[in-house]
Amino acid sequence: MLSPSSAPVPGRARLRDALHRAVWRWHFYAGLLCLPFLILLSATGSVYLFKDEINRTLFSHRTIVPVRASPPLSPERLIFIAADAVPDAQPTTYASPEAPDRAAIVTMTGPTGKTLVYLDPYDGAVLDRVGRNDEAMMVVRRLHSLAYFGPVANGLIEIVAGFTLILVLSGIYLWWPRRQGGGQGGGVVTVRGTPARRVWWRDLHAVTGFLAGAGLFFLAATGLPWSILWGDQFRAVSNRAGLGQPNALWAGVPVSTVPMGAVLDTAGWALEAAPLPRSNGQDGVPIGIDRATEILTGLGMPAGYELALPEGPTGVYAAAAYPRDVTRQRMISLDQYTGRPLVNVTFGEIGLVGRGIQYGIGLHKGEFAGRLNQLLMLAFCLATILLAVTAAVMWWKRRPKGRLGVPAWPDDRRAVGAVTGLVTAFGIAFPLTGLAILAMIALDAALIGLRRGLRRPATA
Repeated sequence: MLSPSSAPVPGRARLRDALHRAVWRWHFYAGLLCLPFLILLSATGSVYLFKDEINRTLFSHRTIVPVRASPPLSPERLIFIAADAVPDAQPTTYASPEAPDRAAIVTMTGPTGKTLVYLDPYDGAVLDRVGRNDEAMMVVRRLHSLAYFGPVANGLIEIVAGFTLILVLSGIYLWWPRRQGGGQGGGVVTVRGTPARRVWWRDLHAVTGFLAGAGLFFLAATGLPWSILWGDQFRAVSNRAGLGQPNALWAGVPVSTVPMGAVLDTAGWALEAAPLPRSNGQDGVPIGIDRATEILTGLGMPAGYELALPEGPTGVYAAAAYPRDVTRQRMISLDQYTGRPLVNVTFGEIGLVGRGIQYGIGLHKGEFAGRLNQLLMLAFCLATILLAVTAAVMWWKRRPKGRLGVPAWPDDRRAVGAVTGLVTAFGIAFPLTGLAILAMIALDAALIGLRRGLRRPATA
């Protein structure tokens, strides 16, 4: 005779099954929203992981130069040549060569936008001119963030990132083995059947999710700091807490209302919202670009830094370096008249949260741990595409003809309420995702009500 503690409890089993069905329904909704975007993000992310290698091979005609014994031309001379090559624009930034065999880049800003001028630093030859938004890796980057399609589309990426976290967590719950006996171990770490059977696709989806779920979660979580609403709010909160931007370094420094990220592409997450300092000595004589670069080199600015040129009498020389080694990131702003460093920030002076985010971003972009980092992120991207494909095939094979095939809610209202409540609570932490969750709940309720109304027999 079974003891009370060992006897089966049908009520609990039914509740577990109801919870499983409720989680499955939300997993389906999250996948329905996320999968097309995840394919785009994974494809563009896979390319962007190897942006340096692509630039050095496919675009070597403008990025690689022969090393010469003669010294390179001065930055001021290179900027003059770039200005002559794009006469209807003004120089706004100068990017020093990352290595002796790399080109210098001058950004010219004019009525039609920004143009990148690639220059041989040794003889000043113009290697190429390309619109900033037309540069290949910028195209990939803007597609990755949907920035091509405006802030609303960019906000979709934030919604997708939040739903991806739900997708991974609910997928883990669905994958978690509930029955260990009776030959029920398939789909946990093994794939049963053949591609002709739906179970093969289900198991391949589950096993791939088990192996790559943590990586997908990491990519979504480290992408959120860039998001249009949550990312900005998170940065603002961490800065106010002294855990991001080192506010003490700006104390007593005259600043403008222009953020660093508006003039420097390489400011980095923690500092792109920091205010651009101002020069005070309007009656002085500017030190000039060449002297500014000498000072920056003397202060230890890594090669390949980006230098924003002063705009107007209160402008500054603002420089930022964003090397693959995140610990060497640097930002320095110089008074354009005295050359005095107004702000000089090393990576170690950024707050704890800011450093953590920068580490995460470095890993996300495959920049922190060399080739292994790139290949690991590539594997996660490819696994995400496989998850999307297997999910689509599973849906197609199981859906009723002519219907969407949404998994039915369980009859147990406790399970429905508990799972929906957890998803809604999750949405509170990510406002745009939360709004999408509320919209999906409202639409789901409306559709259920409509179907019930259609099934109700007409009264005489």
